[in-house]
Amino acid sequence: MVKDNVTFGLVSVARAPFVGRQREMTILDDSLEAVEKRGETKIVTIVGAQGLGKSRLVHEFVVRHRAGEALVPRVYRGSARDSDAPYAIFARLLRMRFGLVEGMDPQAVRNAVRDQVSKVVGDRKVGDVVYFLGQLLDVPFEESPLTRAIADDPAQARSLRRAVVKSFIEADAAHSPICLVFDDLHAAHADSLTLLRYLLEYLSGPILVVCAARPEFANIAEDWSRVGEGRHAHVELEPLSEERSQELMRALLAPAAAADGALPASLVDNAIAFASGNPMLLEQMVRLYHDRGVLVEEAALADEPRWSVHLDRLERAELPLTIEDAIHARLSSLSAFERRLLELAATMGSVFWTGGLVPLLRAGNEAPELWAVESPSSEGESTGPGVYVELGRIEATLHDLAQRDFVLRLPDSSMAGSDEYAFKHNKEREAIATRTTKAAQKRYHGVFADWLDHQAQTRASQETLTMLAEHRERAGDPIGAGLAYVEAGDAARVSYATQSACTSYERGLELLGDRMVGRRIDALHNYGDVLLLSGRIDDALASFREMLTLAYQLDMKSKGGAAHNRIGRLYRDTGSLEEAGRHLEAALALFKAAGDERGVASSVDDLGKLEWLKGDYRASLASLRDGLARRRRLGDRRSIALSFNNLGVVFLETGEFGQAIDAFEQALFIRREIGDMPGVVATLNNLGTVFQDRHDNDRALGLFEEALEVAKQIGDQNRIARVLVNIGDCLHRAGKPERAIAVLSQAEEQLDELGDKLGLADALRAMGEAHLASGDLVKARDCIGRSVDLFATVRSKVQLGIALRTLGEITAAGGWGASHTRSAREYFARSAEIFSQSGNEIELARTFKSYARFLVQGDDFKGDAAAQAEASRMDEAAKNIFGRLMVAQDRGAA
Repeated sequence: MVKDNVTFGLVSVARAPFVGRQREMTILDDSLEAVEKRGETKIVTIVGAQGLGKSRLVHEFVVRHRAGEALVPRVYRGSARDSDAPYAIFARLLRMRFGLVEGMDPQAVRNAVRDQVSKVVGDRKVGDVVYFLGQLLDVPFEESPLTRAIADDPAQARSLRRAVVKSFIEADAAHSPICLVFDDLHAAHADSLTLLRYLLEYLSGPILVVCAARPEFANIAEDWSRVGEGRHAHVELEPLSEERSQELMRALLAPAAAADGALPASLVDNAIAFASGNPMLLEQMVRLYHDRGVLVEEAALADEPRWSVHLDRLERAELPLTIEDAIHARLSSLSAFERRLLELAATMGSVFWTGGLVPLLRAGNEAPELWAVESPSSEGESTGPGVYVELGRIEATLHDLAQRDFVLRLPDSSMAGSDEYAFKHNKEREAIATRTTKAAQKRYHGVFADWLDHQAQTRASQETLTMLAEHRERAGDPIGAGLAYVEAGDAARVSYATQSACTSYERGLELLGDRMVGRRIDALHNYGDVLLLSGRIDDALASFREMLTLAYQLDMKSKGGAAHNRIGRLYRDTGSLEEAGRHLEAALALFKAAGDERGVASSVDDLGKLEWLKGDYRASLASLRDGLARRRRLGDRRSIALSFNNLGVVFLETGEFGQAIDAFEQALFIRREIGDMPGVVATLNNLGTVFQDRHDNDRALGLFEEALEVAKQIGDQNRIARVLVNIGDCLHRAGKPERAIAVLSQAEEQLDELGDKLGLADALRAMGEAHLASGDLVKARDCIGRSVDLFATVRSKVQLGIALRTLGEITAAGGWGASHTRSAREYFARSAEIFSQSGNEIELARTFKSYARFLVQGDDFKGDAAAQAEASRMDEAAKNIFGRLMVAQDRGAA
């Protein structure tokens, strides 16, 4: 086992004693005891204002549990400070876990990660794990069969990635307990917080998670204390008491004490009055005493520091009354070159690079006659037109500023060949930035953007591309900024960081305006996709329509086909089947005109799925077979398997169980051969449905359980939950409603956490039917009512119609009491209206059958001649639809 460096990345060891935090330390100690002795997962969140000692508390806690040269447990830390990348906090934690250091060769990094992951999870799953961990690290790895299979499904990939991260952490903790520290959460990106929430809810094993944040964190995570409730301790750091402040300040001033330990009371009292219990401000006051000459170091090389005290200077010194005064006093002590250097660094942001400072210092200067690699003079710069700035002087100055606590050198640099620094105190950086004129800032942003644009690492991550875009924008270059934001959106989309992608595309498209139309078309396509994943249906439709308009104006038929295809899919998935058909037909025609065979095959297949939804099985089979033939000619095995799967669904719907099984088994064979494990789960699930419809519940249950096992192997939480719904439904049909309800409750909880509204609605519908079978009409009513609301929210008209039909059946059984039985008629009528308007004849026929049965059997309608006549008409219409569709199916097969 690799030993861990106890202080790396946590906090520098301070001279001051650690005081006043016994209660907080006890909470951490108790949590660690539960982790080590009982193998539990525990969470502690520490909240406190800047300077109160959150990082110092964590550092002291870690040091307390040192065992020899190792740590018990192993400690890894990630910080959100100074980085707004979607998963920056995890990147830093993982770099520490794998021992990745600045300047490592990219291949060496990949080898180190792969070797260590192999030791944790074994060789079989290494490819999948390193691929997803590499996305968090911004280190690309080769795709595995599994990752290739989900490449076109960002939602699925995002779900799988968090499952992989969870499984890796748990497997790592199985070797020995670990402590994960997530610092500065108030600055963390939304995508990082989403992943962290998931881990806090679902991690298991000997793992201690320590989170630290400032109070403003509550503004973006109001319910944080309830995440992982029951195993989550919430600690509020308060300012030190006056007694503890006295103790700390006397320790800080110990080198200035007399032989008997006495200190001038004014030194202590002024500091305590200013700091108001904030340890960081007490330390700041000591630095100000040095800057003002009140404290003077007697011998810089002495083993023990010794300071002389000059109280006469204290009387003349303008000591700060506010934090702003303290900052001003600190900055006034800087030399001209130090001030200039920090001014340029502040332009880059809260983090900066030595390599970026060189072009900023050289901006506007002519090159020397001969550009020498070495410095032309020991002074580091010369005057005149050949100004040369030595990197060594920059580094020496930054080293000195770090010693004086202005900046902090970071252990890793995201830019090869440059040291990376961060401002130690953001308020000082902000104060420096305000002293720079707007014209100068604009010029600096442009120079830094030019430098950043030519760094090899810039296009390796969404974070650095966003940084490039921001500096282009501040430099007054909207087109350059827009293109960079679009690139950042593409990088975020590939990494399945949907929220970040949406934000980047939106800003990029706004800045591009009506320029760079070709790039805008591609961006609108991708933007629409991520908007759909975010549930923003209207915005996605608007994006695809604008894409269509631009493609039309430039006569780009293939791009127009892609836009129509996306619009058609959107309408199909939200139940507007006629509109879907119009757009899918238009897409097909455009793809044919452009000679885009892949687009043609995709559109034909999409039309087949649409025709299936409408109940036109003959046309559906014709389209799906055509699509399959085209995909075979293209040799796309993944798409071939998809076509077989879609054919199986149609055969299943028409009762052609033998052909359905054959199609699903062919899809299953291909998907297993190419390693498409998510596809394997889907096909096993469909095979289970075949046997369920044949009333072979044992065989169906076996297939569903096999699908569940595969889903668990790949850690796909969404597919696990969806399969659980089918298992619950199977148990309900097998006459085991109590077991069904238990399984469906588990699925409901997972789907709710995953944010899968469509899946959750389906689980609630199935649970409502199970409660109905068990005789609990009140719970059945509640479940199906929630299901209807969710289906309406996600605009799934087909599913909404089915849920309304079930609601009618429950209401007819007395779910609202006998006096409200007539309400069922309204639900059946609404269901029938939805299917009639959408052209879904098969579901319309099913609703007619249920509606007619209700009117015939309901006591309230037995003497109602009009109701009985209506029932007879609906029953006959249902028979005609079923008969016509089955006749059409037979002819199609012939």
